[in-house]
Amino acid sequence: MDRVDRWARSVRSCLVQSSVRRTMPWGLLGLTLGGSLLKEWTPLPESYLSNKRNLLNVYFVKLAWAWTLWLLLPFIGITNYYATRNALMVLRRLTALMVGTVVWYMCTRMFLHIEDLTGSCYKSPSFDVLHREHASKLQCQQAGGFWHGFDISGHSFLLSYCALMIVEEMAVMHNLNTSKNSRLHMVVNCLFLALSCLTLIWLFMFLTTAIYFHDFSQKLFGTSVGLLAWYGTYRVWYLTPFSPGLPPQYVSLSFQMPKRYL
Repeated sequence: MDRVDRWARSVRSCLVQSSVRRTMPWGLLGLTLGGSLLKEWTPLPESYLSNKRNLLNVYFVKLAWAWTLWLLLPFIGITNYYATRNALMVLRRLTALMVGTVVWYMCTRMFLHIEDLTGSCYKSPSFDVLHREHASKLQCQQAGGFWHGFDISGHSFLLSYCALMIVEEMAVMHNLNTSKNSRLHMVVNCLFLALSCLTLIWLFMFLTTAIYFHDFSQKLFGTSVGLLAWYGTYRVWYLTPFSPGLPPQYVSLSFQMPKRYL
């Protein structure tokens, strides 16, 4: 228990800082740009991470929203209730997860629709002979063809959105003290550390996507949608009365460029 407590205090001193929430959006844009430039100018050799069947991609990234949802659900419920002692307030805050689910679903459906609208079906991976009778990616693949369209990076969107959402919700830990209840303290610390590890995985796989997959425009579009989804909720809508609201004891931040960039 002492070791978990020490780890939680160490991570809290890093991830819960307001500077992290302020600079992470710029960091994500920087990773997209840097990884894409590396991919175009000096491509890295094929590796385990460039294989879409790698364990992190199959068991974490493919289920990114499920991991984020099921860890944030108890974390928000427990920490927000401990901070407010208000069950209605907790229920209101939990609706942020419902909002996130709607955002995830609508954006992924939009990406698929754009790929259908901008693509064509081909008979081979060289994209030289058209299958004109197939008008959607699903029909094309079912017929054994190869669809080529504007494939927006769903990984860039979802991983950026999940990482930002987790960091925003962990802001409740800034002034939360559960040390008087040892069992609760242990549960909160374990959830906090699990979310912190998940955030690091999302950031690492976000960089991997930037280095190995998609075109720059596809990754930039996906990342931009993730940032807009975060900004539209936590920086605009959640500041209004008719919304899930922000975590208790939250320090509001404006989305401004850090001074070193000016």
